[in-house]
Amino acid sequence: MPLQYVVGDATCPVGPGQKIVVHICNDIGAWGRGFVLPLSRRYPETELRYKAWAQGQEILPFTLGQVQFVRVRPDLEVANLVGQHDIARKGQSLAQPPVRYEAIREGLGRVRVQAVRTGASVHMPRIGVGLAGGDWSVVEKILQEELVDHGLMVMVYDLPERD
Repeated sequence: MPLQYVVGDATCPVGPGQKIVVHICNDIGAWGRGFVLPLSRRYPETELRYKAWAQGQEILPFTLGQVQFVRVRPDLEVANLVGQHDIARKGQSLAQPPVRYEAIREGLGRVRVQAVRTGASVHMPRIGVGLAGGDWSVVEKILQEELVDHGLMVMVYDLPERD
């Protein structure tokens, strides 16, 4: 099954059965720009759990490539995937963007295991681009290799165009 692109809101994934919404987090515990804003409005526990994790209040190591799964509904988990080193600050020129492709690959491997275990489809915005500064063609290839090639249904959401 090919990677599917849909117009819609990734915080409200479509389709039957179990679902996992994946998004990229940074490794410094900052939460407050990009996709996390609508995610927090809809599922506040995702932010609370991420911040607790970043402060060392969970057993799982808070490092690049790790994934924290937060159950927000009986049929939905949110995967906080640490795939970004630090953050891009306004007006700051970076030698390298915050995105870390190998961390995304490692984290998606963990998402794959969870999706297979729970029978879930995988949903996401265009992770690793936007604020993380990544190249979608690179991320898309990683998605293909880590999820789609293993038989998982993966849907990437683009917000509708505004007039």
